[in-house]
Amino acid sequence: MNAHRTKVCIIGAGPAGLLLAFILKTSGIDCLVVERQSRETLEKTIKAGVLEHPTIELFKQLGLGDRMMQDGAFHHGFELAFGGQRHRIDLMDLTDGKYIMVYPQHEVIKDLIAANLAAGTPIYFEAKNVMLNDISTSQPTVHFKQAETDFVITTDFIAGCDGYHGPSRQAIPADQRREFTRIYPCGWFGILCEAEPSADELIYAQSDHGFALISTRTPTVQRMYFQCDPNDDVTNWTDDQIWDALQKCVHNETGWRLKEGKVIQKNIVAMRNFVCETMQFGRLFLAGDAAHIVPPTGAKGLNLAVGDAVVLSRALIERIMHDDEEGLKHYSEMAIKRVWRGEQFSSWMTDLLHDFKGEDPIHRKFRRAQLEQIVSSRSAAASMAENYVGVPFARA
Repeated sequence: MNAHRTKVCIIGAGPAGLLLAFILKTSGIDCLVVERQSRETLEKTIKAGVLEHPTIELFKQLGLGDRMMQDGAFHHGFELAFGGQRHRIDLMDLTDGKYIMVYPQHEVIKDLIAANLAAGTPIYFEAKNVMLNDISTSQPTVHFKQAETDFVITTDFIAGCDGYHGPSRQAIPADQRREFTRIYPCGWFGILCEAEPSADELIYAQSDHGFALISTRTPTVQRMYFQCDPNDDVTNWTDDQIWDALQKCVHNETGWRLKEGKVIQKNIVAMRNFVCETMQFGRLFLAGDAAHIVPPTGAKGLNLAVGDAVVLSRALIERIMHDDEEGLKHYSEMAIKRVWRGEQFSSWMTDLLHDFKGEDPIHRKFRRAQLEQIVSSRSAAASMAENYVGVPFARA
């Protein structure tokens, strides 16, 4: 058995865990990361990614933004399409110069893994049977197996950044967890396709045929989604049927159409809100998807994970470097404020843009009235834009 000692053991090499590790390591705090997947899998699993303005600025400040600034797509606004018309929401004008960037999450992961390894942070990829023990004591341990070797990590603090299905949240007794869930009766059918961009900026479309999101990845590969049954199977859909569904969702009076191409990837994304307000228990602190899930409509998932990492890193630095415990004591309280704001905005965007099977038709009229208000009222548009570009990170 290999035994190691570290100040902070981070479980999960997603955005929250890797960013937390980088901030701690570059601040002089010993830490390591335990991850169940391989590096190759993490870096090749294609995921969407919209970076809020605070996230972009943070990555630049930390020296993590070189490739992001070179390869990311700056978006100074987005479009709302409904009623046969397209309306632009000018983010920069409405938020005093703030903007967002389309930069896929797996590219963020590549950058963070490279930065952590360059900084000397150990990352134990392909860790199996991860178990957290003694989290209520001052010396918790993490056990796992890598290849044929058993490891035990003794640590002062554990950061559970291992996603919704990871062992960290489950290590908190069920009667001590305060959790909230909302399941949506629809999902997103997502595709990657080989085509030219259909638009310069993101398009959120609401129609009698349901919701669609038109995004981009590169000059030759595009990402698009349309509303679907969450229990559907991608094998039920031909390319022609997919394009027909997307074109119906974005149909407009100008005759503009999506640029079609070969579909190279299909997947269905489930839609739910989930929040575990208990983001700490003993020496265990949750961050990212281990504590909360958002529907993708508001583009908040990755950014909420970054916000958690910022608050937790500040609190751990104050505790370890300066023996100040206040930040850690109030970590859940500080982090959850930004989480709930992101959850509410994502839920609002989802309700605004989707039709839900079996609902009263009056709700479609309500949606259309609200969309009309947003595109005709600067204050309504500004509220949407302010939330979309991202609110500042909480201070621990």
